[in-house]
Amino acid sequence: MVVHPQFDPIAFELGPVAVRWYGLMYLIGFVLFVVLGKYRARQNLLTGWHPRDVDDMLFYGVFGVILGGRLGYVLFYKPGYYFAHPAEVLALWQGGMSFHGGFLGVLIALWLFARRRHKRWLEVTDFVAPLCPLGLAVGRLGNFINGELWGRVTDPSAPWAVLFPQAMAEDRLWINSHAQEAVARGLTAIYERTGMLPRHPSQLYESALEGIVLFFVLWIYARRRHPVGAVSGLFLIGYGCFRFLVEYAREPDNFLGILALGFSMGQWLSLPMIVLGVILMVWAHWRARRAEPTIYGS
Repeated sequence: MVVHPQFDPIAFELGPVAVRWYGLMYLIGFVLFVVLGKYRARQNLLTGWHPRDVDDMLFYGVFGVILGGRLGYVLFYKPGYYFAHPAEVLALWQGGMSFHGGFLGVLIALWLFARRRHKRWLEVTDFVAPLCPLGLAVGRLGNFINGELWGRVTDPSAPWAVLFPQAMAEDRLWINSHAQEAVARGLTAIYERTGMLPRHPSQLYESALEGIVLFFVLWIYARRRHPVGAVSGLFLIGYGCFRFLVEYAREPDNFLGILALGFSMGQWLSLPMIVLGVILMVWAHWRARRAEPTIYGS
């Protein structure tokens, strides 16, 4: 069990400009997208892709991620608050981004890109899908550095447990509402000594599963020939499943809590991804059996 290092939120300064860790993680994610995308495009020159396409996709994607991520947070997580305070909807510096909203924003952006380049939308999403997970990995690492989106309370014997000073207010609420459980699990003594409770570093779980593991699964899968839409379907299934599982270790948003059937908002938003992914893969292979043209991976 360790105490969160409390990193300075500012990674470095360039004169009057302060570069924050979370912004730096976004930048690293975009750079990884370009590097991997250009490599993947060079492997697909015969199927209509060119490295310069990646630069244009990034331009569209950046707007999709930022606008979709922010609007998704507003609509999925705090609609009442932002309907009452509409001037704060674009206050990105206050924090608040949704992966699922950003994902929808990227899909719309890629649809616009596909129309402009006269490509099939699923052909574009198949190309992009393996490029995204490493960006998600560094994004979750940024969450851990900032000490945000921490996990649920766990046993003090867990060697990976982390004490988050940023969670002290929630730790106090938890200990007051779970007094008997705290004693049974040996948490009371730790709280009395530190004022904190051991929690899952769920940001790191997400970075590993939704990022690194999903990247290798998609990258290896996309190296072989598959029907159009199959790679996109696997991304939806993989991300949805990993996110659904990690949510059991992640602390639900305090303004939402646990919703119907004991699921968190993140789980409810992930379920449609899994269902759509399965449908998409089944549809892709069904079309392939009817001689639908296929594309090559990298």
